[in-house]
Amino acid sequence: MDDEHGSWYYAVQLRSLDGQRSGSASARAVTSTARKPRPPARRWSALTALAGRRQLSPATVVRIHATLQTALNAAVRARLIPLNPANGAELPHPRRPHPVIWTEGRTVRWQQAGEQPTVAVWTEQQLALFLAGMTQDRLYAAWWLAALRGLRRGELAGLRWTDVDLHASELTVAQQRVHADGQVVEGPPKSAASFRVVALDAESVRVLTRHREYQEQLCATAGSRWQNSGFVFTTAEGTPLRPDYLTGRFRQLVAASGLPPVRLHELRHGAATLALAAHTDLKVIQAMLGHASIVLTADTYVSVLPVVAHHVAQETARLVLSAASALGRELNA
Repeated sequence: MDDEHGSWYYAVQLRSLDGQRSGSASARAVTSTARKPRPPARRWSALTALAGRRQLSPATVVRIHATLQTALNAAVRARLIPLNPANGAELPHPRRPHPVIWTEGRTVRWQQAGEQPTVAVWTEQQLALFLAGMTQDRLYAAWWLAALRGLRRGELAGLRWTDVDLHASELTVAQQRVHADGQVVEGPPKSAASFRVVALDAESVRVLTRHREYQEQLCATAGSRWQNSGFVFTTAEGTPLRPDYLTGRFRQLVAASGLPPVRLHELRHGAATLALAAHTDLKVIQAMLGHASIVLTADTYVSVLPVVAHHVAQETARLVLSAASALGRELNA
C-alpha cells in the first residue's frame, strides 16, 4: 500500500480530459480509445499499460476507472467524443483487507514461517518499542504523526510549517506531494474530506518543536546551500523529501527493529485502532483520518486491540453475573 493507490489516482487525474493536457501523448491515447471502443478486457489491458506497465490491484483499477469515467463524461458533455467507452466496463470486485493486530500468536507464526497478514497493525506496546528506538532518527516526528495522528505519506511529504500552528496545537492538511508520471507533484489532498484540521496533543507539539529546532541546526550547518522550501520534512539542505523516500526509510527502520513488519500506510490504520482503544468516538476518528465515509473508517481502518477485546469480554460477563446475583441465582457450571 503505502499510499501507492493515491499516486496512481493522482496520475490518472492528471491524464484526464480536462483540456489542460489534451495535447499530451496520454490524452491522445485516451481520446483514441474513446473513438474506437474496445471490449472491456482489452480496454483494461490498455489502461494497465497506460498506468505504467505494471500489475494493478483490483481496488486501484476501480479507482482509475471511476476517475476516467468522470473525465470521459465531461468529454461527452463537451461533445469531444460521442460516447463514454468506460461505461459498462467489466470491473474486478476488490475485497478490502481488514487490518489485523500483531498478536503474540501471529508474531510467532511470522517468526517461524514468515506468515504475514495483508494489512497488519502493531499493538500499543510494539509501537512504543519502535518509537523508543527512533527518538534520535531525524524523521521521528514523521513517524509520530503517522502513528498517532494518522497522516498519509503524501500529507507528511507535503506538510509545510505554515500549515502547523504549535500555539493552537493543531495542523492543517492543505496539500499533498505524490508520485505521478515519474515525477513528484504537489496538489490538493486526496479528497474534500482529506482537507482537514488535525488536533495535536501536548507530546505532538513537543515533538514538532524539537523537530523544528533540529531543522534550524541543519540550516546553520548547510549555510548558503540551505534551500528555504518551508516544508517540515526535508533533506539536509532543505529540499522537500520524496514520498517514496519516506516509504523506503520506514521499511529499513522496521526491518532493523526486529518487530513484526508493518508498512508506512499501516501506521494510519494503527492510529485509528489506538484512537478507538482510547474511547474516541468513531466520528472523531473519521475526521482525524479525513475519510468521507464513516463506513470506510469502521470497516477498513479500525481494529480492536486485544486488551480492549478482553476488557469488553470481562465487562459483558460481569453484567450477566451481576444480574444473576440480583435474582439470587448462581451461574456456576
